[in-house]
Amino acid sequence: MEANTQLNERRLADAWAELHNHATNGNPLQADAYRMAFADPEFLFRRETRGIRFQLEMLKPDLGQTEQGIENTIVVFGSARFMAPEDAAEALTAAEATGDATQIARARLAVRNARHYDLARQFSRLVAQYSNGKPESERLYICTGGGPGIMEAANRGAHDEGALNVGLNIALPHEQSGNRYITPSLSFKFHYFALRKMHFMMRAKALVAFPGGFGTLDELFEVLTLVQTGKAKPVPIVLCGTDYWKRLINFDVLVEEGTISAQDLKLFHYTDDPQEAWELIRAFYKL
Repeated sequence: MEANTQLNERRLADAWAELHNHATNGNPLQADAYRMAFADPEFLFRRETRGIRFQLEMLKPDLGQTEQGIENTIVVFGSARFMAPEDAAEALTAAEATGDATQIARARLAVRNARHYDLARQFSRLVAQYSNGKPESERLYICTGGGPGIMEAANRGAHDEGALNVGLNIALPHEQSGNRYITPSLSFKFHYFALRKMHFMMRAKALVAFPGGFGTLDELFEVLTLVQTGKAKPVPIVLCGTDYWKRLINFDVLVEEGTISAQDLKLFHYTDDPQEAWELIRAFYKL
């Protein structure tokens, strides 16, 4: 079996050095014993200082949100691959012009799934409309993973209403940048998935999950597990897209096999209506 990581690999340090070289006209970044520790990237990117990077990645977004009054969020998850309706329609027109059956089928699927983008945007607008009329301490802010698709739609809905909204992006092998609807001062970037997940939950007062892939499922089951085990306080967990979720996951099988209790099915709700999703959250907190 081939090792997937070389023992001497230093991707973080090498990536920083490459960016640094661009900014300084190609001057190489050299380790410098005399440089103060906190100003020495070669030192900070060592394997031994990973714990320090954990702390910094926890602290920076926390301080940034606190300083801007972000204390209560509604976290919206969903596929990064779903397009806005107008973009999906444009892609279908282009695909039909090619006459390629595969491209046309893919474009038609994108048009069908674009409704989820629209629904996520509608939901976020409802949250923002409510919060805009409240004192800062009582406001709920939309928070997403910061990428395209459903994440963009949710940030966009809040942006439509002039509301602050948060994006917790992450560095991936295929670079994902923050979508243009995130409040710039609340657009954060992570290296560690674990720290990003902690930040999703630290301020979350509800989770709304639209259809998505591995990442959406990962976050959904993370929250379900934390609430089920009492590691996190109960929060509304809303699955938007009833047909998708019921076809994807047969939760009843878990009850039938005794791996969860029937009571655990009450941890989440299904809906296809953004207004109903918002009303479930309002009812939970008696807003």
